[in-house]
Amino acid sequence: MLLNGADAVMEEDVASSASTTGGFRAWRRQRPFIGGLLIAIGGVEMFFSGQLDIGHLHVQMGIEGMQATIIPIVLLLLGVLVISMPAHHIFYGVIALAVSIYSLIGVNLGGFLIGMLLSTVGGILVVAWMGPKATASDVGGDAEQATST
Repeated sequence: MLLNGADAVMEEDVASSASTTGGFRAWRRQRPFIGGLLIAIGGVEMFFSGQLDIGHLHVQMGIEGMQATIIPIVLLLLGVLVISMPAHHIFYGVIALAVSIYSLIGVNLGGFLIGMLLSTVGGILVVAWMGPKATASDVGGDAEQATST
């Protein structure tokens, strides 16, 4: 079947969008994406729960209130680091768990418990992440290399 120029361009766009979707899906499966995302969302929620402005009443905290800003930023940073560097997922997950539990004391009951729960579940998912599964061809290739050396 002979295609004109517009049809050929449209088919190329469909093919490139399909490969882009598969590319993101493959990239996402190689890292603890959902856990990192939950940690980051929990940090954002805690940040906005600490910056309260209710009508004419503005909640301000002194030097002790710095942790209401630092803890959410640390959680957001840990979420990004988990997604970008999955090799260190256990270290970042344990730190995220400790910080999210401490946020119960430091940030308005952990962002009114919502941010703490999101970050804690994300930290558990990150620590429990097992990585991408090895395929049969990867296992067979490693066995052949081990026997030949």
